[in-house]
Amino acid sequence: MDERAASLGLKPGMGIADARAMHPRIEIIEADPDADRRLLESLADWCDRFTPLVALNGADGLFLDINGCAHLFGGEDAMLEEIVRRLTHQGFDARAALASTPGMAWAATRYYEGRDRNVPAGEEEHALAPLPLAALRLEEKTRFGLESVGLRHVGALLGAPRAPLARRFGSMLITRLDQALGMIEEVISPRLPVAPLSVERQLAEPIGTREDIERLVLILARTLKGDLERRGEGARRLQLSLFRVDGAVVRIRVGTSRPLREPPLIARLFQERLTALENSLDAGYGFDLVRLSVAVAVPFVMQQADFSGHASEEEEALSLLADRIRARLGNGAILVPALVESHVPERRARFAPIEEEARARPTGTTGPLPTAGARPIRLLEKPEPVTASAEVPEGPPLSFRWRRALYRVARAEGPERIASEWWHEDPPAPTRDYFHVEDMAGRRYWLYREGLYGETAAPRWFLHGIFP
Repeated sequence: MDERAASLGLKPGMGIADARAMHPRIEIIEADPDADRRLLESLADWCDRFTPLVALNGADGLFLDINGCAHLFGGEDAMLEEIVRRLTHQGFDARAALASTPGMAWAATRYYEGRDRNVPAGEEEHALAPLPLAALRLEEKTRFGLESVGLRHVGALLGAPRAPLARRFGSMLITRLDQALGMIEEVISPRLPVAPLSVERQLAEPIGTREDIERLVLILARTLKGDLERRGEGARRLQLSLFRVDGAVVRIRVGTSRPLREPPLIARLFQERLTALENSLDAGYGFDLVRLSVAVAVPFVMQQADFSGHASEEEEALSLLADRIRARLGNGAILVPALVESHVPERRARFAPIEEEARARPTGTTGPLPTAGARPIRLLEKPEPVTASAEVPEGPPLSFRWRRALYRVARAEGPERIASEWWHEDPPAPTRDYFHVEDMAGRRYWLYREGLYGETAAPRWFLHGIFP
């Protein structure tokens, strides 16, 4: 309900028929809670220019934790005025208040008659006293119960004994009162993770071209390098936030396969990403704030290169190439084998994005990851059945027939017994006995017998892998 409808005497919750009986020409628009939610989230994105600690509050409010940020905007009052002014220019009817506790700020925003208000620390009790009970964010049942005994304002609760109030109306009443007064800490949970490092540039003249953005990224990356060096870290994931003049926010993310500090390399990755997004990047009336953040940082391990330096240069060039391809085509463009915590051979490895596989390695680890036991380089996509004959039931095969060809076994090793992952499978798969066999021609294969004698009528044989 807008202000004009409120001035006509209409109230939230009134039936449409009753409202039209009072004012036949009133305009009724169907509510769209999902669209309201998306709008509120976009406003939360825009508020990220003031503080990274932004939380949604209900269907129509935002909490901003500006601790340590107000001096960047000329102080608390100037910051509050700037937020309201910018929202008003965007066409929003905004009410704002500032206080040392979220509960006090919430109450002042909704129940002070002024458009905005800054409640100094230590004056919460004086500011809350004249406000209605709804300012404490109480449940409707609790509020009606208090009003029925003549307690209609917060000031009536401040001097009342707490034990009878808690016993009759519940402990939440005391909790809400203490939260507003600052006696109990109330934490604001931001909707987006806070980057450990960020650098930004506020622009007097908005920019909109890709070339201008790339030049600014290089400047910000140079500042970021000094911060990373002081912390002894390198960036593994970076985010570029572009704040448009009209309030929209564009976020561009890139990942690296190794910790990165060098500004030209960081700028190169974002150049690739911006090139890929050139047709879909809408600058509108331009970006007036650009922020470069390190979303994930890891310790930067300095490695001693050899005298030639060729091996190190080749490895760095390969990593940069992989990062550029992923920045241009997405994280799924390059996949590498990665180990999985499973003892079943076909589940032992999977293809994963190179960034995800690198994060799984310990810091400073290079080279191939260790494997458990001798395994063939090539596993068949699906084990193929073979016909095998063995001298004794539990022994290795003497010969086997695969794809209509007969292979006679010259040497064999095994069995290596591998049970099923019964905690993942219902019913559990049969137990396997693997054999490493070599035929008369020197070709080596990996066969297994599925099932145990005595448990199944006739165990079956399969070929699972081929050794080089």
